[in-house]
Amino acid sequence: MSLSILIVDDEAPARRRLRDLLSDIAEKLPHTVCGEAASGAIAAALVADLAPDVVLADMQMPNMTGIELAQHLGRLENPPAIIFVTAHDEYAVRAFEVNALDYLMKPVRAERLAAALAKAAAGRKPPSAEALARSNPEARRHLSIAERGRLTLVPVADIVYLRAELKYITVRTEAREYLLEESLSRLEEEFAGRFVRVHRSALIARERIAGFERAPSGKDTEGEGGAQWQVVLRGVAERVPVSRRLWAGVKGLVREP
Repeated sequence: MSLSILIVDDEAPARRRLRDLLSDIAEKLPHTVCGEAASGAIAAALVADLAPDVVLADMQMPNMTGIELAQHLGRLENPPAIIFVTAHDEYAVRAFEVNALDYLMKPVRAERLAAALAKAAAGRKPPSAEALARSNPEARRHLSIAERGRLTLVPVADIVYLRAELKYITVRTEAREYLLEESLSRLEEEFAGRFVRVHRSALIARERIAGFERAPSGKDTEGEGGAQWQVVLRGVAERVPVSRRLWAGVKGLVREP
């Protein structure tokens, strides 16, 4: 399947960079660049005429931001997949709230762009953990945790979930919890093959999802409109709420032991 791609960025060098990357992965992922736009408003008009499969959009643009563009396109009967390509990591939560397919940080590697576009080519079905892990060979195998003057290396394979709390990330293994001072959105990008976002503040190891159960009170203490479901995890007793916005994409991730 050849994808039709619209590039949206207010900076011409950034658009050229994306064209070059797309050219590099053309053999692996057949596609055509159907057009370019220097603003969200222009892109919105072009989508109506060109009907692209994928829109590669910057986040910060004059007149209409990438988020506003995604909101506009989301109202279409057959909206294109939105992949944000940005230098700003602080918009990752909003990006997935408007159903972005992926969120790439500049400077983008060709392998990472190919992995994101492969999702669109597969009909937006999440690829396997193994395939996504192969798309990011530079991902760390351990997280470094500073504790009382010592550095502890926690194997990523042992992590059940990552949860943002205030300025720290709680790293949960079967044995215990650790506190890590990193960005949840950056961890999500680096370990996309292993973890999936179930909530604006939580990433869950795909392999640890045992099932789902109704939230006992229907309340979400983290403010996402009242979570109705929570994740049952292998290896720990805690349950993690699933955002209503993300439920549709999460519910099919249960794997057999």
